[in-house]
Amino acid sequence: MVERPNKKRLKMPTILKVDNLTTCFETSEGVIRAVDGVDLEMQTGETTGIVGESGCGKSALALSIMRLIPVPPGRIASGAVTFAGRDLLLLNDDEIRQVRGRDISMIFQEPMTSLNPVIRIGEQIAEVSRLHHGLTSKEALRQAVEMLRLVGIPDPEKRIRDYPHQLSGGMRQRVMIAIAMTCNPRLLIADEPTTALDVTIQAQILDLIERLKSETGMSVMMITHDLGVIAETAQQVAVMYAGWIVEKASVEALFSNPLHPYTTGLMDSLPDPDRDYDRNGLLKVIPGSVPNLLHLPRGCRFQDRCRHAMDVCRKKEPPLIEVEPGHMSRCWLFNKDM
Repeated sequence: MVERPNKKRLKMPTILKVDNLTTCFETSEGVIRAVDGVDLEMQTGETTGIVGESGCGKSALALSIMRLIPVPPGRIASGAVTFAGRDLLLLNDDEIRQVRGRDISMIFQEPMTSLNPVIRIGEQIAEVSRLHHGLTSKEALRQAVEMLRLVGIPDPEKRIRDYPHQLSGGMRQRVMIAIAMTCNPRLLIADEPTTALDVTIQAQILDLIERLKSETGMSVMMITHDLGVIAETAQQVAVMYAGWIVEKASVEALFSNPLHPYTTGLMDSLPDPDRDYDRNGLLKVIPGSVPNLLHLPRGCRFQDRCRHAMDVCRKKEPPLIEVEPGHMSRCWLFNKDM
């Protein structure tokens, strides 16, 4: 188990508030609710972790906030996303383009597919400055050099002329961070920023994001399946499962007292030299897999994988309730109104 120090935090102003957000995708077999009634708040200057297995809706949530859901087949069916007092879902195309990159930036999951393979990286960074700050091409390239230097890429004057395939995975991720940070955003969404990187480079990328956060005061949404990353970087965390948020808490509360059986399963799957493994010496795993979102079970979506499943779990959807101050769980184990 990863231990976190128990630090008292001052309540900061809310920078992002998501209310009852639902995002659907139309398929030939039916409608998928990839994000289903999500409520979330983020405070200024804090890191909020979004954690869960692949297919739980983490990236769909991020893309919904950025208004980058492809239409069709996707659509934001309901809800509100309030950033700095404005509902992003009510903005027109020109207005949301002004927000993206300038006020909210995103580090996408795979830099090799996010970077344009036929454009030099300097031009890709400079484009952001030209669009949002009206810089000339020469001024924007000069700023691109400074951004590469900021994110720790050596010899940036030379590297701006490189194409993405000429860089290592870690350097491509640094380029993505440079693009995201060019306009000094108030909110950075990092979608699996350390995927496919070795552990040394992972640590460097996380340290870089934390340093930039400290220097600029921005808020960070850290999306990952890795609870170790959340333990090291986040102050608040939301656990997603099959489109729902099933648990929300401070990181200290979540790691010291996980309430939802799914969260407990994720914790138990972490390597720990002090934990008893099974008789074959293997890690504990959560049985089964995330349900098909086209054919969700009636009641709780985790029921088929949960050792605590009761009759009510198969009949009624559990609400997300506050079990302890600031600690919420979507489980009938803690609901007295069954």
